[in-house]
Amino acid sequence: MPERQTASYLMRRFEEVGLQPDKRRGQNFLVDLNLLNLLAATCQPGPRDVVLEVGTGMGSLTSILAPLVGHMVTVEIDQHLQQLAWEELAELDNITLLKMDALRNKNNLHPDVLAAVQRQLAAIDGARFKLVANLPYNIATPVISNLLSTPITPHSMTVTIQKELADRITAPPGCKDYSALSIWVQSQCDAEIVRVMAPSVFWPRPKVHSAILHIVVNPTKREQIPDREFFHTFVRSMFFHRRKFLRSVLLAAFKKRLSKPEVDAIMEDQGLGPQSRAETLDVDEMLALCEAVRTHLSQD
Repeated sequence: MPERQTASYLMRRFEEVGLQPDKRRGQNFLVDLNLLNLLAATCQPGPRDVVLEVGTGMGSLTSILAPLVGHMVTVEIDQHLQQLAWEELAELDNITLLKMDALRNKNNLHPDVLAAVQRQLAAIDGARFKLVANLPYNIATPVISNLLSTPITPHSMTVTIQKELADRITAPPGCKDYSALSIWVQSQCDAEIVRVMAPSVFWPRPKVHSAILHIVVNPTKREQIPDREFFHTFVRSMFFHRRKFLRSVLLAAFKKRLSKPEVDAIMEDQGLGPQSRAETLDVDEMLALCEAVRTHLSQD
């Protein structure tokens, strides 16, 4: 199958059917076979794995992974690409190919995608759910973020994404890339950048560098968050005005629910001074602050 991953093959197939890659949908195809194999190998595929792929494209990654896993649910929004992918993948019998948007909205995955994954998880004893994908840039953040809020938590997520996003997810406190997404992912997972990739390994070439990011969900970390939905909302609100002092952000986020003396007392209990900002708090400090606020609000 190596020919299917080359730029010349993709260009020829697109020309045959009169298509051009759609930039609006982030259609940049990874055409370096070594990197495709690295992406597949990094997820450590096994026969008990149910793999979700968002962005089937021409089925290049699908064709590598499907023989190694229990089942693949692969999602493609583009009708023409879905048809081309079916032609490439016709001989594989452990694939569910869905033509739809993987997202219902920016905060939720499409329920039909989750239902398809759940059906396959139920069919395999001891199944593990993994996301493995060359993610379209325009949906990478909501896919990664929202999968940590679904009833079916992935064992791992191995994805190619924009390097800038990979830097944000893995960023330490105090740097410019540190964000609500950094804390949301790091509070529940162990994440590492496996490889940085130049634009030349894609067709068409994007204008930015990309990275293979490997995220492994850590159950022990997740158990330390009593209310993940509240925590998710809390963290995003703390970074809504990242340069403002944390006291002002808390007062704005919980207007009419927390008074100034209450906010001051909470911050003092957490050892946070008046000059503290959200971007300087590490994951444990943000978790502790969130739980202090949540506990205080529940007493009202």
